[in-house]
Amino acid sequence: MTQLKLQGIIPPVATPYTSDFQIDKPSLRKVIRHLLDGGVHGLFMLGSTSECVFLNPQQRGDVLEVAMEEAGGKVPVVAGVMDATTDHVIGHARQAQSLGVNGLVVTAPYYTRTSQAEIVDHFAYIKEAIDLPVIAYDIPVCVHVKLARETVRELSSRGLACALKDSSGDDGNMRMVMLDHAAEPEFAVLTGSEIVADYALLGGAHGCVPGLGNVDPAGYVRLYEAAKRGDWLAARREQERLIALFQIVFQGLPHTSMGASGVGGFKTAMQLMGLIEERKMGRPNRLLPDAGVAKVREILAASGLL
Repeated sequence: MTQLKLQGIIPPVATPYTSDFQIDKPSLRKVIRHLLDGGVHGLFMLGSTSECVFLNPQQRGDVLEVAMEEAGGKVPVVAGVMDATTDHVIGHARQAQSLGVNGLVVTAPYYTRTSQAEIVDHFAYIKEAIDLPVIAYDIPVCVHVKLARETVRELSSRGLACALKDSSGDDGNMRMVMLDHAAEPEFAVLTGSEIVADYALLGGAHGCVPGLGNVDPAGYVRLYEAAKRGDWLAARREQERLIALFQIVFQGLPHTSMGASGVGGFKTAMQLMGLIEERKMGRPNRLLPDAGVAKVREILAASGLL
């Protein structure tokens, strides 16, 4: 499969753990069913919200096996294959391909110091090794280098990427990227922001990859459908409701890092909703404190999700 058209709401699926930090497959199945019942248009497994880098190859495989079984061809499944070097990424990509995923999600290498030219080489080596569509993932907060607009253009023009997931936080740059590719309907631009999805869709984005979609997938689907029919007032209202719900990501601070507070907020909400058994994250990330859990419960109740 060399073609993949991504659009709509494609949540980065959270990875539930057992008490001893193995993959909680029954909870993962429940989460995926919750997403599919919410009407999502695809599943992004092994992303940042999925805690991809905490998982060993066996655990990554376990996650993908469950996802492919539950998706059952109803929606595309793409897999993050992020790692510090090209050859490690290719190893993860071969595993993902063997399990039947529809596409790969690739960042720039991290820890290693790479130029924009070397980042393009990174994508070229991966595409040469694996015949699957590739989504470029711009997340400088994690990899400490941004995909330049010129780099994204080259990835597209050379067929090295079929889409961009923009989690850079630089909405002005993303708007210019969308203009760069406005004449390329086959190249999708997806925002990774939970709180400006309506703005991004108005500007021409093809969809959204919201971590908060693990908690309220139906809300993001309503937002997307309102945007598709041009009802921007309804989209704005749904976005504002989701922004209120998004406050769960701040309830670990200052006890935790921002990353642990965000994923921990999602997992705490999912546990309170009965979707997962444990709210553990990969070590050394700390759990939300009791006061944070109480606040997440309060926010969920105000949003009508409890």
